[in-house]
Amino acid sequence: MPEKRYKSTSAQRQMAREVVSCLKLAIRQGTPWPRALLDAVAAWPLAEERLDGVDYRYLLLGEAFDWLTLASRLLSEVDGLVPAEERKALLFEGRLPGDDLRSQFEDLIGPEKRGAHLNYYYGVIVEEALLLSVEETVRKERRSQGLPDSDELADVAFRRIYGETQEALLGEFRREMSRTDGDSITITELKEFTYWLFKRRVNSSESARVASDTKKGLVRLSGMNG
Repeated sequence: MPEKRYKSTSAQRQMAREVVSCLKLAIRQGTPWPRALLDAVAAWPLAEERLDGVDYRYLLLGEAFDWLTLASRLLSEVDGLVPAEERKALLFEGRLPGDDLRSQFEDLIGPEKRGAHLNYYYGVIVEEALLLSVEETVRKERRSQGLPDSDELADVAFRRIYGETQEALLGEFRREMSRTDGDSITITELKEFTYWLFKRRVNSSESARVASDTKKGLVRLSGMNG
């Protein structure tokens, strides 16, 4: 089934401009920038947009909320009002300053975005960690047999998790989305592909296998963040 795309209305675009104005004003008036940012995220009305020739997609495949992409777009509007190191820590490491805000994150962004954020967390972040975990297992197995690393590591991992090669699955994904196949892939499409793989795995595997693989991804993610 072709993907659902969202066309914004003039009212939504006007609301987006107002959100940006409120973000700037709040920071200038003394609201800590992380709180002002999360308030802006909660109020943001657009699922995607094109701005200055750049395409931004915040809701992947209509279900998974990529909040850091929205944060990057919003922070570009308040350049100079946010400490560079704190901005870098958020955008490159996903770290918000302040324990209180981190613990309140899901409440502050609102129930609708909270659910979509969880879809993104498990469907993209944890799924990427699962792939990495299985690739590392394959690498260890090869080395124990005296075999060098090879370009086949990713495909072996893909076959173990999804039953097909990465190339075959990407082709299937693009056909389902009615997209043109090609040699390159954007960061956004890679995230969407990963989320699609997650849904495919969940829908085609027994619940015990789904839970085991998801736990494997969570354990690997914990090691990356530890």
